[in-house]
Amino acid sequence: MSTLSKLIVIALGGVLLGVAGFGFWQWLGNQPDEQALAAPVGETTIPTLAITTSTFSTTTTTTPTTTTTTLPPKETLVIQGTGDVNLDPSYIPTLAANGWDNAWSGLEGLFLEDDLTVINLECAPSHLGSPEPKAFVFRCPPESLPSLVANGVEVANLGNNHSGDYGKEALVDGRAQLISSGVAAVGAGKDLAEAGEPALFEIDGWKVAVVGLGGVSPGDHWYAAEDRAGMRSGDHIDQMVEAVSAADEVADVVVVSIHWGVELDTTPRAEDVERARAMIAAGADAIFGHHSHRMQPYETVDGAAVFWSLGNFVWPSFSVAGSTTGVARVVVSPDGSIDACLIPAYIESHGHPVLSGAPGCGPGP
Repeated sequence: MSTLSKLIVIALGGVLLGVAGFGFWQWLGNQPDEQALAAPVGETTIPTLAITTSTFSTTTTTTPTTTTTTLPPKETLVIQGTGDVNLDPSYIPTLAANGWDNAWSGLEGLFLEDDLTVINLECAPSHLGSPEPKAFVFRCPPESLPSLVANGVEVANLGNNHSGDYGKEALVDGRAQLISSGVAAVGAGKDLAEAGEPALFEIDGWKVAVVGLGGVSPGDHWYAAEDRAGMRSGDHIDQMVEAVSAADEVADVVVVSIHWGVELDTTPRAEDVERARAMIAAGADAIFGHHSHRMQPYETVDGAAVFWSLGNFVWPSFSVAGSTTGVARVVVSPDGSIDACLIPAYIESHGHPVLSGAPGCGPGP
C-alpha cells in the first residue's frame, strides 16, 4: 500500500471512531437519573445539586430556593416612653392655635435620635362615633397624627380609659388612622386578638416587641373580647401574661405600655406590683406606666426597668405636680444588659413639655 493510501485509511478510521464516541456519550447523557427513578409517583424530588452551583450539573431549575435571613450584629438600642398624650384641641386649645408640632418642639429632637419612642395616646384619633356618657371625653383629630411621625413617635398605646370615648367604631377607626399615618397602634383593636397584638420592629440587630395594655376601665364593655372591640385588659393578669408571653416568643426585647394605678398616687399600689412581677416573669424587659397624672418612681424589678407612672406629657399645665414629667429611657447594650433612667421635663405651657435636664444613661440628645 502506498504512503498516500495509508494516510487515507488512518483518517477514515479516526472519523469513524469519533462518530461512535460522540454517540456513546450522547446515549449516556440521556439515561434517567437515579433520584428521579426513586421519587414516588406524584411527588417531585429536587436533588441537592439542582440548587447548588456545580460543574457536574447540566440541568437548569426555576424552583425557588429557601434563604435564611440573619440580623446584623446587635448594637446599643435606645427606647423611650412617655405618659399621657392628649391631642384634643377642645381640651388644649393652644394645639390648634400654635400647630401640632408645638407639642414636641420643647424636646430638642429627642425622639428623632432614639431607636424607638412609645407614647400613651389618651384620646380617640377618629372623626367617627358619638361621645360616651362619661365625665371626660377626648377626641384627637386624625390631622394631628402626621406630627407624631414627623417628631419621632413610632408607637401609640390605645389601651386606656379614653381611646374608646367615642364608641367602638371610633376606636377601631382610630387604630386604622394611626397605622395609615405611620404609627404602630397597640392596646386596642377589633377583638381580643388584635388588641393584644404587639408592634414588632427589627432595629440594629434586635427584634423588639411593644405590647399595650389598659386598666382603669369605665366598665367591662370597655375590654376587648373574642367578638367585641375594645382594649386589651391591664387588670386581668391572665390576659396580660398571655399577651406578654406571645410577644416574648418572637422578640429579644419586650416593652409594655400600661395604663394602671390610681389618680394622684405618687407610689405604686400592691396590685400593680403584683401585675408587674407577673409580666416580667412572662418576658417583659421594660414597663412604661401611666394614668395617675403624677410622676412615680423608676425601679429595677426582677431585672426589668419599671417606670411606675410617667405622669402627664402633652397635657394642660394645671399645677406644679401635674406639670412635672419626664421621658423614660431604656438602653439595651449589645450583650443584652439593660440600663435605664428618667430624663426630666416640665409642661411649661398647655400641651408643651420642655426638657429640663440631660439624659443620665445612654447617648445624649
